[in-house]
Amino acid sequence: MSQNIIKIEDLSYSYDRQNVLKDINLLVKKGDFLGLVGPNGSGKSTLLKCILGIQQPNQGSIELFGTDIRKMKNWEKIGYVSQKANSFNSGFPASVFEVVSLGLVKKLGLFNGFKNSDKQKVTEALKSVGMNEFANRNIGELSGGQQQRVFIARALVSNPELLILDEPTVGVDAENVESFYELLSDLNTKLGITLLLVSHDIGIITDKVSHVACLNKKLHFHGSREKFKDATEKDLSILYGHSVHLLSHNHEHEEGER
Repeated sequence: MSQNIIKIEDLSYSYDRQNVLKDINLLVKKGDFLGLVGPNGSGKSTLLKCILGIQQPNQGSIELFGTDIRKMKNWEKIGYVSQKANSFNSGFPASVFEVVSLGLVKKLGLFNGFKNSDKQKVTEALKSVGMNEFANRNIGELSGGQQQRVFIARALVSNPELLILDEPTVGVDAENVESFYELLSDLNTKLGITLLLVSHDIGIITDKVSHVACLNKKLHFHGSREKFKDATEKDLSILYGHSVHLLSHNHEHEEGER
C-alpha cells in the first residue's frame, strides 16, 4: 500500500472574510509528481503555506507523512524551492558550495562546524543536479537556470522525501527550461523523491508530472496526467476565465497557457 505523503481533508482558508480556499481535499502519495495549476489569485501560494505550516487553515486537517501537521517535527523531510527571481539577491557574496551548505544549518545548528560527512552531502547534492563543477563559483556568476539547480541542491542536501517547488522556472532562460524539468523528472523517477510543483505552464505539466491538481479557490480537478489530458479546453477555460490551449511541449509548436 502506497504511503500518504500529504493528506488534506475539508480545508478552507479565509482572509478578511474573503474565501481564499474552500473545501480542499487532496492526497499525494509517495513517488507522485504532482503539478498544481491555476490562475493568478487562485490560492496556490496559500495552499503551499498551509502545507508548510506557515499559515493555519480556518477548518479542515493536514497530515504530512501520516502525522497531523500540528504535531509535525521532522520538517527536514520537506525541501522547499521558492521563486528565485522574487527571493534571491544575485549579489550575495557566497560560493555555490556555501549556498548549498545552508541547507544543513537547520539540522546541524548555525555555529556547529561541518564534518567531512556533511561536506560530502553537499558534494553529492551538487552532483545530483549537475552542478558539482561549479562548487567554488560565486552564486551571482551563474545563469538563472544554474542558480535554480543550486537552490534545488540546497533543498536536497538534507535528504528530503518531499520536494515542493513554487514556480521554479521564474528567471530561467527559455532554452534551459526543458533541461530543468528533465532534472525534476530524474529526481522523481531515479531518486524516488515525491514532488509538488506549482506552475502556470500547462504544456510542461502535461509532459512531466504524474498527477495534476487544478485549483481556483476550490479543487476543480485532481487526477492522473492522462485524465487531465482528456479535459477539454472549454473545461479549462471556465476554470481559468480565459482561453487555454492544452498542447504538449513534445509537439513541434510549443504552447502552454494563453
